[in-house]
Order: sequence, then structure tokens, then C-alpha cells
Amino acid sequence: MSTAAPAPALQLVGIEKSFPGVKALQDVSITLGVGEVVGLIGENGAGKSTLMRILSGVYQPDAGNIRLHGEDTVLRNAQDAARRGIAMVFQEQSLLPNLTVGQNIYLGAEAQFSRMGIVQWSRLYAAAARQLAKVQVDVDPSTITGDLDFATRQMVELAKAMTLEEAGEGHLVILLDEPTSVLEQADIDILFARVRALKARASFVFVSHRLDEVLALSDRVYVMKDGGVVAELPAAEADTRQLHQLMVGRDRHSEYYREAQQRPFGEKVLLETRGLCAGAHYRDVDLTLHVGEVLGIAGVIGSGRESLCRTLFGFEQPTAGEILLDGAPARIAGPADAVAAGIGYVPRERRNEGLVLFLSVAANMTLASLRRVMRHGMIDHAAEARLAGEWVERLHIRTPSIRALCLNLSGGNQQKIVLAKWMNAHARIIILDHPTRGLDVGAKEEVYDLVRSMSAQGLGVLLIADTLEETIGLCHSIMVMRDGRVTRRFDAPSGAKPRQVDLVEHMV
Repeated sequence: MSTAAPAPALQLVGIEKSFPGVKALQDVSITLGVGEVVGLIGENGAGKSTLMRILSGVYQPDAGNIRLHGEDTVLRNAQDAARRGIAMVFQEQSLLPNLTVGQNIYLGAEAQFSRMGIVQWSRLYAAAARQLAKVQVDVDPSTITGDLDFATRQMVELAKAMTLEEAGEGHLVILLDEPTSVLEQADIDILFARVRALKARASFVFVSHRLDEVLALSDRVYVMKDGGVVAELPAAEADTRQLHQLMVGRDRHSEYYREAQQRPFGEKVLLETRGLCAGAHYRDVDLTLHVGEVLGIAGVIGSGRESLCRTLFGFEQPTAGEILLDGAPARIAGPADAVAAGIGYVPRERRNEGLVLFLSVAANMTLASLRRVMRHGMIDHAAEARLAGEWVERLHIRTPSIRALCLNLSGGNQQKIVLAKWMNAHARIIILDHPTRGLDVGAKEEVYDLVRSMSAQGLGVLLIADTLEETIGLCHSIMVMRDGRVTRRFDAPSGAKPRQVDLVEHMV
């Protein structure tokens, strides 16, 4: 008599998810077998993070089904996902450094060790020791977590995930979100050995940009692009070059990125860095930005590119190297220094960092250049209105009034207000951190027009784009970063752009 095969540990069937102006996931179907490691890869913006948030209960899908061990399941929140045996091991570790290892492992679940409201620490630490033994980590549970190295803390994260065996329903599902991004090879080998040893007790979804590691650890690999799954293949039958090509997908459309408007940049150097370092974020970065140049920085999460741009605007301080403006050494101790030096910054989180949502369109546009509208220490609202009106007309900003709150405008119009703020402040260097994130196609094209306009006016533009296609299409030059270092530079003149696959080879 034959025995039926066990139901998959996890199935996603036709998952859909949209945000304002963005279709983040469309018809995503993925199967994770019992005791299997499935790799999940794709470019930044492909939909991996959204999918992980759905699986961990943070987001709810708009359509589709989630099945755990063959049964349809609704994950109402993160606690519900944990109760059902789904755990996340984060790239940005979730452990609190001032607590002990045992306290972190059972953070939020101390009640099981309490009697009359008092935690019995000996019982908690004994239980934590059992979890640590599962992942073969020899650490005293009473050790302060901040005293451990990063690799050991990562193993503590895995031990914390294993606590769900007691509370979860059946076989665990563990989501590994870029767990190797800052690990050395020896520590990666140890982590992989532990994951393989745990396959009898858990199934894993492994998200990583390091394709060789995905192939080494995974049984099967799913490739995502533009919110959908474009390929599924056995890891044993794939190679990194094939995965590169699947990730890149469609061809670029030169007209979409206004390549015909791209003109050669000038000889004058606006910004230069020499041997710039910032701890573990990036090392020995040499960068040159010319008048009229759009310089793209390509790289995956953890490559160091976001941290580099935040350093150039004064949010973070370098630990070595120097920054030069117009050929002279400059110290940018904070954003105020950057603004005074003519540097503007359009952040990825425009609603949190780029705008004051409960201020008007006019007020936001003049925030970085208040002296232009001040009279005798007071804001001249008539002058503010004139300036704002000019920018609304020039950038075709759709707003009921310059006195309308930014909160009520679309993402595309909000982004144009952020750009207007820096252009109004006469910034000579503009840092664009994912400037089209969350925008629809029409709004993106308007941003591309603005980038070309800024270049034509002689501004230097540093661009971190959502996709390689956007980076290649908009930029004169491209600098590729991986693991905190510059790995390659490409010229990208109009009509002779590099291929996406060429960039990917130096990113992962």
C-alpha cells in the first residue's frame, strides 16, 4: 500500500499585491517542500521584499491563497505567522544588544517562564540553551548580546526562530532575508552547514543577491522580475550566468529614458572622493562627478551605495578618506553643511525624509532656501507664493493650490516638489536615491525629463535607481559596488550603453 506524499510545507497560489501607483506582486505562485531550501532571487524592486512581508504577516495579499501544510491559511499579522510556525531571520538583525542572549531568544514570550508575574530566569536560560544547541552554538545564554560578533548573533537569530517548534503547528518555515550580506566566507560556511542540518525540522526560503550562494544552498530557485515569477529551476541544473540573464529579462527602451537628449558632460569636476571609507559600510571609494554628468551607482542591498550617498549629504560620517568640492577638501559634518555647499538630496523615503507632509506645497518648496523669501526676519508669503507658482508651472505639478498640503498629493507630484525644493535652492549637486520608487509610468517619465533638464543646466547628478534598466538609460557613467567596494566602472554614452548582464556580473 503506497503512502501519499506529504503536503508542501508552504504554497503561494496567485498572490497579488498593489500599492498606490505600483503593482508590487502579480500572480505569484511558489511551492516550498518539506525539508527543502528554495532560493528567491531578483533585482531590487522585483517584489521579493513584499513577498517576504506577506509571508511574515506584515502585509495582507490583495488576492491569492497561502497554504501551510496543505491547508488554506490567513496570516493576519506577524504574531499569527509566528504561531503558525513561520519565522524570519533578518538581514538587519532584530536582536537588542543590551539584552542577554536568552532574553533575546524569548523576547515577548517570557510569560511561559513566569510564576506570579516573576520571570524564573533559570528556566528561561535553560530553554534558551536548548535552542542554541539546535544550531550548534556554544554561547552562555546569560551573555550580553552586544558582546557577540555579528556571525554569532546571526546564529542566535536562527536559534530564536527555532523556538517556534514548541508553539508552531508542525514543520517550521524559516525565511532567510540576506543572512550572509556582511558575513565572512568561514561564517557563511558555518551558517549553511547549520541550515542543512536543520532541514529535517524546517524548510527555508533563502533570499540573496549572491547567486553563487543561492545555487550552493538551495534545492530549487525562483527568479522574480517586475513583481512576478519568471522562472523556476533546479539549482543543480543552473549557473550564475543563466540566473543573471533571467533576472535582467527584457531589453531597454532608449526613448523611454530620453537617451536622445543625453549630451556629453563637462570637464570641470564638481565632486570627488578619495579613499572614502565608513566602517563596515564601504571602503576605499574613489568617485568623480563632473558638471552635467549623471553618475549612476549600481549595487544590491548591502553594497554600500546608500550609505555612501548619505555620507555625501552629511547624514553619516566617513571614517577615512576625503571629500573634495571644486577641487578643495571639504568637511560635511551634517546636512546643513551639504546644503551650504550646494548639495541637495532626494531621499528614497520622500514622505518621511523629503517632505513635511502637513505643510503646504509652497512651504515645502522653500524649506531649503528660506533666506530667499525672508523679509526682516519674517517669511514674505507673497514672495513665497511667486516662487512656488513658478515651479508649479515649470514642473507641471498638479495641485489644487500652492497652499494645498503635500499630504494630499500623488507620489509623482510629491517627488516633483522635492526636486523643486533643491532646484529652488540652487543646488549644484543633486543626489537622487530611488527617485522613481512608487511612481507610475507617466510620473516616472516626468522625473526622467527633469533629470535630463538638470544635466543640461550643468548640475551634477548622483543616481541610485530602482532598476538597472533605469540606471543604464539615464546615466553618462556607472559605478558598480559590491560588499562595500567599487568593482567596476562603465561609460554609458548615448548609443553605446553597457548591457544589464555586464553590470549584474559585478554586482553579485
